[in-house]
Amino acid sequence: MSHRQLAASGLEVAFGQRRVLRGASLEVPSGQRLALLGANGSGKTTLLRTLAGSVRPGAGEVLVDGGTLAFDRAGLKSHRQVVQLVAQNPDDQLFAADVFRDVSFGPLNLGLGEAEVRQRVDHALAVLSIEDLAERPIHELSYGQRKRVAIAGALAMEPCVMLLDEPTAGLDPQGVDEMVAALESLRAAHTTVVISTHDVDFALWWADRVAVLVDGVVHHGDPVAMLSDADLVASARLRRPLVLEAAAQLGVDPTGVTDIAGLVAAVLADAAA
Repeated sequence: MSHRQLAASGLEVAFGQRRVLRGASLEVPSGQRLALLGANGSGKTTLLRTLAGSVRPGAGEVLVDGGTLAFDRAGLKSHRQVVQLVAQNPDDQLFAADVFRDVSFGPLNLGLGEAEVRQRVDHALAVLSIEDLAERPIHELSYGQRKRVAIAGALAMEPCVMLLDEPTAGLDPQGVDEMVAALESLRAAHTTVVISTHDVDFALWWADRVAVLVDGVVHHGDPVAMLSDADLVASARLRRPLVLEAAAQLGVDPTGVTDIAGLVAAVLADAAA
């Protein structure tokens, strides 16, 4: 599903006198995992909503395969079959009585037949490992389960790109593990995945690329290179990932250091040199 290329060019978004995005540009690598980082209020959610077509920029473009998104009924309907946004709070998206009906809502609105809708719902539930919840009332689900159901509802639209706003926020450790498994299942299903997060350690380990929002502008690139940049990380009101901080303190080359195993390998390589 990840054959389409999503990008933004020169996005300007303001709410009243407050400018949130100031010429923000970003390329979302097709078929890869991108983590969007920034402080509270930096514009992460606004950028995701703009990429999804939910916010119309005052200037700049949202592009799919180089074509500009048209903010009219036809353009947005087409765009939402390519790009789906999952909000941080699942209760902003879930409204049906049970899981199956909620996940089937989007495909039904596309005018698909009953057999096709059922196939899409069954597939989405299987990818998220929540087949057993199909007939469960929404109000009986845990917070983590509701988050995964919201993702399943977006996945049932068979988008090329999934945008997830703080998918691990508010989850306990087991819920985080389940969400990470869900994110990996999305990638295995050939879906491009973009998440916003404050967790720099997770972003370093999980993402193929990272984007850092500072003063309404996006800086993006290789996770190690970006998150090793002390000035950039400080300007974004973040911190360097612990393994990169340790690599800096030990004076070893951080290339390839995304977790403890990578740090140990870097230390051993430095000692052997």
